[in-house]
Amino acid sequence: MADAGSSTARAKSVPADMPKSVVVVVGSLVVLLLGFLLLRSMSTEDVEIAGLPDHPIMPAEVGSIQIRTGGADGVRVLIDGSEVPTVDQQGARAVQAAGVPDGPHELRVVVPRSPSWLGSVTTSRVFTVDSVPPALQVEDSLRPDGPDKPVTVTGTVQDATRVEVADKPVMPDPQGGFSAVVDRPDREVQVVATDAAGNRAERTMTVHIRHSGMRAVHLTGLAWTSGSLREPVLEMARQGKIDTIELDLKDESGEVVYDSAVPMAHQIGAVKGYYNARQVLDHLHGLGVRVVGRLVAFKDPVLGAASWNGGHPERVVQTAAGQPWTSGAYGSYAFTNFSDPVVVRYNIDLAAEAAELGFDDVLYDYVRRPDGHIEQMRIPGLTTTPEAAIADFLRQTQTEVRSRGALLGASVFGISVDRPTEIAQDIRQISRYVDYVSPMVYPSHWAPGEFGVGNPNSQPYDIVARSLAAFAKAVEGTDVQIIPWLQDFSLGVSYGPGEVAAQINAARANGMNSFLLWAPNCRYHDAALNPTG
Repeated sequence: MADAGSSTARAKSVPADMPKSVVVVVGSLVVLLLGFLLLRSMSTEDVEIAGLPDHPIMPAEVGSIQIRTGGADGVRVLIDGSEVPTVDQQGARAVQAAGVPDGPHELRVVVPRSPSWLGSVTTSRVFTVDSVPPALQVEDSLRPDGPDKPVTVTGTVQDATRVEVADKPVMPDPQGGFSAVVDRPDREVQVVATDAAGNRAERTMTVHIRHSGMRAVHLTGLAWTSGSLREPVLEMARQGKIDTIELDLKDESGEVVYDSAVPMAHQIGAVKGYYNARQVLDHLHGLGVRVVGRLVAFKDPVLGAASWNGGHPERVVQTAAGQPWTSGAYGSYAFTNFSDPVVVRYNIDLAAEAAELGFDDVLYDYVRRPDGHIEQMRIPGLTTTPEAAIADFLRQTQTEVRSRGALLGASVFGISVDRPTEIAQDIRQISRYVDYVSPMVYPSHWAPGEFGVGNPNSQPYDIVARSLAAFAKAVEGTDVQIIPWLQDFSLGVSYGPGEVAAQINAARANGMNSFLLWAPNCRYHDAALNPTG
């Protein structure tokens, strides 16, 4: 009976007249459909992973990984088997994982299947985290043969995919060595090495140019036009007692004393043209004499008055009440604003022109703020310290001057060596952007007791030796040179060849064989000098 019942049941499921082959086909289709559905539920095509390039990534870039799963719920994201949180970002899941260490890692995205009884499907990706920059070694400093001369940068690098020297790509050899010539280097040359992950190693080398030294005297523009003042100085050069003449470009009065073509100098009526620069340079260079152009920067009554009266008071240092800062004996409009871009550009243009004409150096004077209490001054546009603003002015100038084949110096007060804020001359900051510093260590300008010298004016050797020792210490560790201004005039104490020679010997005792002599009347005691310096 049981067998009869089973036969009946089968008869009800399959029509008696249906061929067996049809049954097999239908059954196969059902199996195929179920298999397709199962495979479709296991497909990874709906899982998109963005933010994982083929190369290594930096740790921070782990947070850039985005996962799209077609809106499926219950998605789990794991790194090295540990679940990590995600946040929604415009329909994608952004991985929120911090502190992923360097090395290889596995990212797994687990998406539940639908229907749920089919389980889940897992998509895996392997990636590498790298936080170590390339190993980069280069020279600490560069020393070209002179201004605007090429330098060769050499070094080694490991694990870098790109190396740039002064913004130009360089190809290292198989051992990682590289070399690149920089034709016209700025004050600093930067080398950047980047690896596949984007880690950067940077090195900045300072370009140092060793000044050849000088034994110099100063002449004003008008003094050059006077045979009685010019010829004795030229005779000193012919005898080998001096090798350099410093000649005014723009003086304390604001007059531009050579035949400048700078437009603003003409607009404000500053150009006097007492001498033809090209002719003078040819003459002195023909004698084997170096020429330094003295450029008085921010004490400029001509520019100050023209600016104030022309509706540009911001170009002038002011009192707290908004009036021109008189700075005692300097007079009205005397000090222009060292943070004003027009004032800065005017002085840089003059410096660049002098370098282009062929002056060997440009030596700034009055590259400072006026003396007085800073809290009583108004300096429009100043956003940093006065010391930093002065240093930045020199930074801007040095690039322009060096690119035209000249060196840059800065004359500074003697007190700046230990009182940098009194007139905004910070020697350490200044030394970064000049080739030499020229402290005015005139004995008559020191107060009794300075550096332990009871009467500096009567003790020229002692005060010069001790003050210059302090300057040498201030620039220790740099390549900047100290070329001092020395006194060849009488002020309170009569000065002759002995007093001048004492100062020269004091400088030499500090290893400083260079000097500049200052005499307001441009008459010098040549007996203090000898052909060997």
